[in-house]
Amino acid sequence: MHAPISAKKQQARIASLQAEIDEMQQILGPDVDADKIVSRHIKLLHQYNEAKDATQILIGRLAAHRQTTIRQVHLDYDLSSED
Repeated sequence: MHAPISAKKQQARIASLQAEIDEMQQILGPDVDADKIVSRHIKLLHQYNEAKDATQILIGRLAAHRQTTIRQVHLDYDLSSED
């Protein structure tokens, strides 16, 4: 169970977070919408993941066609197994 936080501490935390938000908005610029940046980033990540998934399917099919492992296909084409 969480320890109770005094109203004074809560208000101080809220003020601190708002100051941080204001500072970040100044860094971005007054006409920049952070929500739009985040939405675009999420959309790009989604596209990247779809492309990566499709690539992995093709690598799997190539491995099956060659009767080898996916790992071996990665090695043959100098592909990273990390990402």
